[in-house]
Amino acid sequence: MKNKLGGWLNGRIGFIFLLVLLLWMKALFAYFVEFDLGLDNALQYFILLINPLASSLLILSFSLYIRREKLAYITAFVLYVIQLILLFANIMYYREFTDFLTVNTMLGVGKVSGGLGESALQLLHLSDLLYFIDLFILPFLLWKKKLQMSTQRIRARKAFAVSLGALLLFSGNLFLAETSRTGLLTRNFSRSYLVKYLGMNVYTALDGIQTYNTYQVRAEASPNELVEVQDYTSAHFAEPNSELFGIAKGKNVIYIHLESTQQFVIDYKLKDENGEEHEVMPFINQLYHDKSTFSFENFFHQVSAGKTSDAETLLENSLFGLSQGSLFSQMGDKNTFYAAPAILNQTQGYSSAAFHGNAGNFWNRNETYKRFGYQNFFDASYYDVNEDNSFQYGLHDKPFFQQSVPYLEHLQQPFYTKFIAVSNHYPYAPLKNDEAGFPMAATEDKTINGYFATENYLDRSVEEFVNYLKASGLYENSILVFYGDHYGISESRNQSMAGLLGKDSQSWNNYDQVQMQKVPLMFHIPGQENGGIRSTYGGQVDVLPTLLHLLGVNSQEYPFLGQDLFSAQHNQMVAFRNGDFISPEYTYHRGSLYHTQTGGIISEMPSEAEAVKEQVATQLEMSNKINNGDLLRFYNNEGLHPVDPTDFVYKNSLERLETEEKNLAEKSTSVYSQNGGQTTKDLYESKSYKTYELENDQ
Repeated sequence: MKNKLGGWLNGRIGFIFLLVLLLWMKALFAYFVEFDLGLDNALQYFILLINPLASSLLILSFSLYIRREKLAYITAFVLYVIQLILLFANIMYYREFTDFLTVNTMLGVGKVSGGLGESALQLLHLSDLLYFIDLFILPFLLWKKKLQMSTQRIRARKAFAVSLGALLLFSGNLFLAETSRTGLLTRNFSRSYLVKYLGMNVYTALDGIQTYNTYQVRAEASPNELVEVQDYTSAHFAEPNSELFGIAKGKNVIYIHLESTQQFVIDYKLKDENGEEHEVMPFINQLYHDKSTFSFENFFHQVSAGKTSDAETLLENSLFGLSQGSLFSQMGDKNTFYAAPAILNQTQGYSSAAFHGNAGNFWNRNETYKRFGYQNFFDASYYDVNEDNSFQYGLHDKPFFQQSVPYLEHLQQPFYTKFIAVSNHYPYAPLKNDEAGFPMAATEDKTINGYFATENYLDRSVEEFVNYLKASGLYENSILVFYGDHYGISESRNQSMAGLLGKDSQSWNNYDQVQMQKVPLMFHIPGQENGGIRSTYGGQVDVLPTLLHLLGVNSQEYPFLGQDLFSAQHNQMVAFRNGDFISPEYTYHRGSLYHTQTGGIISEMPSEAEAVKEQVATQLEMSNKINNGDLLRFYNNEGLHPVDPTDFVYKNSLERLETEEKNLAEKSTSVYSQNGGQTTKDLYESKSYKTYELENDQ
């Protein structure tokens, strides 16, 4: 029977070339529509056009070595589907993270996938059907014999010729890539560079090799490498500010996690369709300007693909996350840490607890927190979570804070606590019932439009919680640390945000992208009078030494990579995980250098900026050594001992806390005990949006 689709498809090689053609078209569509690869010249465009071909052809050519015809076609189709899934997985990942999947992220996907279902659906586009429609058409054509399977065997010599041709094509691709970007495979370029020059398949293979090498480094690490790190941290140490050292000594620490909150929402007012202005975060703004608050206006997140978990790594360890994937997921249940909960417990007698209205295994927290030294972890199993008060990332903020009170009130003081609120999390779904009411923004992007309403809800939730702290007596004896964990609006959406920020979307550039990475940081210490807004440049890696010094704990002996933000010796260098940086003088992002104060571009990097770049590389290298080699297992400090995770069991925590209160009797320092054995949960007052609106009108 004559093949109705053309004789060239009768052969197995023709079928292979058809699959390569389909993969090539889909890859190019993704390159130009989905990804921002920064194409600068004609050579880069040409390289981009050819880079999907070689690896796809090489992978599919393996099916030519199979003698059984039907099995050979099935193998080719399976290899085609695998490559397509890899491409589409990267598309979905890029839409959320503006980055490409790493092997580490893939290996840890089971530990973070529990709540991502609805969020993933939000990322789907109707045009995504173009990527998969042929998966139904090709089998249908084979079944109907419109596309026939060839019964002719392929000689090994001919199969080898196809594979060799693919290798020669790749060699040409690599030569052109090295011509355009010298040292592509040896220098530390971004993942976007590898995809742009070599394609998705080759990038993934190279990343897999790098991941394997990382694990080899861990196995071969020795105590001598820790000596190098300690020499760095010792020289890098910044002396505490004598006026502020110990001003919060003995106070409870209450971290309040402002999910996806960026600095630009501080003091921001959103105009509705009638031109009326609505303050997005009135309560946080009030605290930001309070004389008891030490606020920072040039503070940046430093997270990578681990996002919130990276922020926790940075804030509580003064270490960066991994260059690939999440440290929580990949190493959180393996590495040794000297984190804030363990340090404060062993040196100052603090108890500790983390509160989070989501599953405990999300980001592998239930294991990582044990190694951080958290004595208690109240996850979703401790809360009344239902369809009406939650979404895919957990309990909404108001019921989360309110339901946390029965556990918080039983902690022995002083305590170190962290409250991870999640309602202001992508996709910023519209609020319902009595919590709705704050206006939506009017852009073409639904994600941006909903962002301000959920920020306002977070603000009202935090206000209620702080009011409870005041009513229960905890407020005066606590330091409240408010922080943004990472961006809420991704880089791919920032141009749509430009109009709301009074900027021109057409002139939006890399400098503006970096400015959008600012997040809030506020140390609120009731009773202090010398707070204020500081213009110091800093990042999340600097928070732990800063906090310890406020608590009167000198961090000089600890292997911290950050510096006290209040210290006169703080160098104001902010390193980003990909090697970019910002300082008061220079901003470096994706190969472009700018004057930080003006945004003007600098054509050639001056020696001062090169020096900062080297400092950034060294700081990141030290973090890599510590994490990849698990070097803290070799750390010795007379005042500290390694955390034994088997000491902590996160089940029945309330019963254990109540037993501890009974055993301590009159020595118990919990709020519950101080309140005469009566609960303080009735002191918590929650209001609907309508109530807030009525109060504001009055």
